[in-house]
Amino acid sequence: MKSVGLAVFVACMLLHPISAEAQLNKQKPKDVQDVGIEEHLGDKIPLDLMFATSEGDSVTLASLMKGDKPVLLNPVYYECPMLCSMVIEAVYSGVSDLKWTPGDEYNIITFSIDPEEDSKLAASTKDSMITKLGRDNAREGWYFLTGNEKSIRTLTEAIGFKYKKVEEQDQFAHSAAIMFLSPDGTLTRYLYGIEFDEFNLRNALYEAADGEVGSVTERVLLYCYQYDPDSNSYVAVAWRIMQLGGFATALILGIFIGLLWLKEKNSKNDKNIKITNGSS
Repeated sequence: MKSVGLAVFVACMLLHPISAEAQLNKQKPKDVQDVGIEEHLGDKIPLDLMFATSEGDSVTLASLMKGDKPVLLNPVYYECPMLCSMVIEAVYSGVSDLKWTPGDEYNIITFSIDPEEDSKLAASTKDSMITKLGRDNAREGWYFLTGNEKSIRTLTEAIGFKYKKVEEQDQFAHSAAIMFLSPDGTLTRYLYGIEFDEFNLRNALYEAADGEVGSVTERVLLYCYQYDPDSNSYVAVAWRIMQLGGFATALILGIFIGLLWLKEKNSKNDKNIKITNGSS
């Protein structure tokens, strides 16, 4: 009974960032004290850390940061009985609705916080997700990693992901969150919960890429939105909409004036031609 109660408490309470956790810290069971998220926006993660891919190859994080692609970072553990599977499913659901594909416009790095998990578990989870996604090219852009205690701790500390092992249950108490990295490994955004819709994922990736992902039309539309921490989502920003509206108005006015000028110029040329022909 204690196990069920703790699991439910973790699922409900650890969906919030560390600020909310601090206020409720005294109400938590001892097993989940000091668990939560401390945002490190603007910090770079250590890209020299070594992890193992689902194929069993040893790689550095730097080798997975390819070109100018932003990265969605997803800390989990593969044998998690509840919260992690919900987070991975939420990532899959949002990604499946997204027109952009891992490996093309962006990459995803899912990594285990349990040093005892191996590449076989990572491979099984990857196969399940990629098969459901139905995009084979995503295999080259969605990585499922495992690592040793040192690499895991260093990375989780760098991103402010505070977790704790509950020895009695052989489980980890942790929050539900994903992070976004710029192509150089800088933390640009945190999203919380067990639901990540296509709109918020697209905006977070656009932000992480510094506006360098998506079509021109998408970039213009996404420019009008900004992250709101209170709603854990992206909302329209009035001044940006007005700015774009002003630019569009100026552009249309400029084109209109230009057309009038050309029309007047052509009209004068026609008159000059008629006068010249009449004189001759």
